[in-house]
Formats: sequence, structure tokens, C-alpha cells
Amino acid sequence: MTAAAPVTGGFSSTGRGLAGLIALVAWVGLVVQFEASSARVGSAATAIWVMLRYFTVLTNLLLAVVLTGVAFGRARLGAPTLVAGVTLAILLVGVIYGLLLRNLVELSGGAKLADLLLHHVTPILAPLFWLAYAPKGRLRRRDPLIWAIFPLAYFVYALVRGAIEGVYAYPFMDVIHIGWERTGVNAVAIAAGFIATGYGLLWLDTRLARTVSAP
Repeated sequence: MTAAAPVTGGFSSTGRGLAGLIALVAWVGLVVQFEASSARVGSAATAIWVMLRYFTVLTNLLLAVVLTGVAFGRARLGAPTLVAGVTLAILLVGVIYGLLLRNLVELSGGAKLADLLLHHVTPILAPLFWLAYAPKGRLRRRDPLIWAIFPLAYFVYALVRGAIEGVYAYPFMDVIHIGWERTGVNAVAIAAGFIATGYGLLWLDTRLARTVSAP
């Protein structure tokens, strides 16, 4: 009989190590994006303000904080509903980028590396981490609706900020060019997809929990 891997906050030592690796990828991507943005706009403060316009940046920042907490055994940051919600949000980043935003802007240098890390690597690694290492069977039926608060709050923030600045983060919410009706349709479609995927994640969590507990 072999000894079980030490577990902290529901995550094995291997899981915590992988969480730390994914967090590092997100932190590196954010730092590289900051350096690229600073070089473009000529000001660190302005670069941060511009970066905070984007759901990609905010979600990767949240992912980095949560998985850093998991890596260091912080129980609150490793709460199953929080880890699953962040996983769903970063998955949304990858899906929306792949469907609507890919190749819209020609990138090079640090911006291209940041694009790779924040739009491709973390949206792939985080769901794989959740599947393989996150504790299962602890999510609740209301969790998908709770998770939807984050993208909904972002959408409101982005629209208000865009109306004030005259610059919108993404083409599918650019009221100036596509109008309020099209923006609303896009918002409803994305929200519906997000919530449906959330319930799919909940179903998968329950199914995997049963599989693990089965004799």
C-alpha cells in the first residue's frame, strides 16, 4: 500500500504545484502585457488603466490570485465554488477570443507573447487543472447564477466606461458602431452561453464526484 499524497484544502500536493504553475503563467502574461502597454502609451499608470478595460486582464488577474492561493494552501481562495467560477470565466475568455476576436489586431513582441499566455495557455490549463485536481461534489445548484455575476458586472462596467471614454473594449459591445440593439443581443447570447456552460460544469462536477466515490 502506498501513502496518499498530502492534501491541503482539498488539493493534493501535485494539484497545488500545478496551480502554482498556472498562476505563474498568468502572472507572467500580465507582466509582459503591462510592459508592452507601458511602452506603447509611455506611462505605467496609463498602461494599468488601459489594461483594466479588458475582461481578459481582469479574469487572468483573478485566476492568478485564486490559484496562487491554492498553491499556498489558502482555504478561502481554494473554495470549490470560487475555483470553478474562475475556471468558467477563463474558459469564456478563450472561447470568445477564438470565436470573435482572433486576428483582429496584428501583434508582435511582448504583446504577442502576452496574447498567447492570456488568451490561449491559461484558458486551456485552468479547465484541465479543475478536471484533474479540483475536489468534486461540492458545488451547489445556484452556483452558475452566482458565477454569472462577474461577467455581468464586467459588461455593465465596460459599457459605462466606454460611454465615458468613447472607447469600448471589444467590438461586440461597441455601441458606437453596432448600436444598443446589437450590443444587447450579443450580451444575452454570451450570458446564456455562460450560464448554460456553468450548469454543464455543475453536472460534470456531480458526475465526477459519483465516479470517484463509486466502489
